[in-house]
Amino acid sequence: VQLVESGGGLVQPGGSLRLSCAISEYRYSTYCMGWVRQAPGKEREGIYGIDSDGSTSYLDSVKGRFSISKDNAKNILYLEMNSLRPEDTAMYYCVADPSARGYCYSSRLRYLRYWGQGTQVTVSS
Repeated sequence: VQLVESGGGLVQPGGSLRLSCAISEYRYSTYCMGWVRQAPGKEREGIYGIDSDGSTSYLDSVKGRFSISKDNAKNILYLEMNSLRPEDTAMYYCVADPSARGYCYSSRLRYLRYWGQGTQVTVSS
């Protein structure tokens, strides 16, 4: 299973970005999928997950600012990020795991089996 992220970059505080994750697995709609980020000197943290039934789980700090969606026809997972803050600066990873279906909580995302290479998001003026 291959995951390829894109869409990161430099953005000013208050700005927006949309991250994309293309997955090679045609059965990905049955997977738990999500996004994990890691800032320098900090532990990885799961920020948003979406299960096979469409249920979602997110980190409190992104509530109302981030949203997750997937296009099953194109095998792409998205993370829409609005009202970005400097503390959102991190490497963002797409993650997936079929065995996590039903347990697709943000707190568990960092333990998922498959990872992309990451895309850097920098929020700075």
